[in-house]
Amino acid sequence: MTNDPTGRALHLLSLLQTHRLWRAAELAERLDVTERTVRRDVDRLRTLGYPVDATTGTDGGYRLAVGAHLPPLVLDDDEAVAVALGLRSAASAAIGGIEDTSLRALAKIEQLLPDRLRRRVSTLHSSVVELRWSGPDADVDPDALSVLAVACRNREEVRFDYRRRDGDRSRRLVEPHQLVTAERRWYLVAYDLRRNDWRTFRVDRLSDTKLAGGHFTAREIPGGDAGAFLTASIASIPRNVQALVTVEAAYAQLEPVLSWVDHHVVDTATDSCVIGINAEDVDHLTLSIVSVALNAPIAAIAPDDVADAVTLLTQRLPSRPPAAKR
Repeated sequence: MTNDPTGRALHLLSLLQTHRLWRAAELAERLDVTERTVRRDVDRLRTLGYPVDATTGTDGGYRLAVGAHLPPLVLDDDEAVAVALGLRSAASAAIGGIEDTSLRALAKIEQLLPDRLRRRVSTLHSSVVELRWSGPDADVDPDALSVLAVACRNREEVRFDYRRRDGDRSRRLVEPHQLVTAERRWYLVAYDLRRNDWRTFRVDRLSDTKLAGGHFTAREIPGGDAGAFLTASIASIPRNVQALVTVEAAYAQLEPVLSWVDHHVVDTATDSCVIGINAEDVDHLTLSIVSVALNAPIAAIAPDDVADAVTLLTQRLPSRPPAAKR
């Protein structure tokens, strides 16, 4: 390592990317060089475009700063696999326009991955089936998402047009507190200044999202946090679609999975039960039925349109993931 300036610089970069403050003596010990060599290697990284800050004194040292552009990154094996898997997932995320961007970035990373890491990524991805339950109109505008994220961080009021579930539209002025993801959808938990109450907003139903300029002091969210408030809000949504499901298992066996499902018991027997499952639409109803089917065989589903949706899902899933190449 000592006689290899390139390898040493990469090792130094990997240490600095932890974003902690490194004393020159610590870096010299890690790299097995002198502090003077550390200073030369830091200058080499700066020449390559990496913004390395230096502070003097007894508490001084080196730290990788935030730059005006993104320089190359150094990733270890696990980090590279995690980034590749994250980009594969983002390619099917419900954020408008991110699919192509994610695929371009993924292509660049996979081209550089060693064979052993490329096989790990392929094996992990082929073993997972991603289901997109949101409808075609549920894609989130990435610009709106960015505005909301900045507003939450800076405690800045936001204005936007909002389309309710019944189609009614209104202009809102809110204090945004937290973005939450649930069931592949993005929600904003905010205090509505015109209604003087807390609200949850589906981000895919927002338009013309703009910072309003006013700042606010954070309020205490009912329920303790944004996740709990969203859960209670979703639970209060009217469930317009229902299915009757006959399951070949005792109800007690299904209680753990049904604790997450809006349901009621219609009939029970020693080794079977009939469950009424409620949801806001057929897609979410199908998801609930699948979660039950993962725990016990299902003998019958009514009505027919829900049964057809479940059948269509099973037809589109592979019988088993393809085996990884060795």
